[in-house]
Amino acid sequence: MKRILLFLLFLTTFYIYSHDLSGVASWYGDKFVGRQTANGEIFNTSVLTAAHKTLPFNTIVEVTNILNGKKVRVRINDRGPFIEGRVIDLSKKAAETIDMIGDGTANVALKIIEMPSEPQVMDIQVAAYSNLTYAISMKKKLIEAGFKPTTSLSNTGITRVMLTSIPINDSYEIVKKLEDLGIDKILIKHRG
Repeated sequence: MKRILLFLLFLTTFYIYSHDLSGVASWYGDKFVGRQTANGEIFNTSVLTAAHKTLPFNTIVEVTNILNGKKVRVRINDRGPFIEGRVIDLSKKAAETIDMIGDGTANVALKIIEMPSEPQVMDIQVAAYSNLTYAISMKKKLIEAGFKPTTSLSNTGITRVMLTSIPINDSYEIVKKLEDLGIDKILIKHRG
């Protein structure tokens, strides 16, 4: 039993420190209101939420503005930021709470408060075709890139090319790899 507890402690410590826990925060607001976040929610700038590249959705993170010491707790519900050197994108409400609206960015420290207990996975629909030849070509392209795609045929004759049961923690790298292949119009379905 002690070995199991020590192993779990090691894994938790490794996982927490495998993420950037300090760096530059930015915020996003009105332009994104009403759009869908990466976890499927509708973005609301007046809720204490944030985007992070790798932390599991529903992780609670305490963000401290290094300059003034102000803190805010946010829930991860989106992916980003996609600007080099930034570690977290805050909702406007969260950015106001730590007094960084005027500057637009702030040096911050992140502290993971709570992580979801259940593993999170997602399915990515890479493409959907009415022409089976195109679907087969896309599946071949994905296999050549190292993916294990599946296909399914809907009752309307549409063939969907999917990546299924993707761990959320791998989502950023997989989406980035798809974008590098020129595939940027994907649909994500979260399953937990």
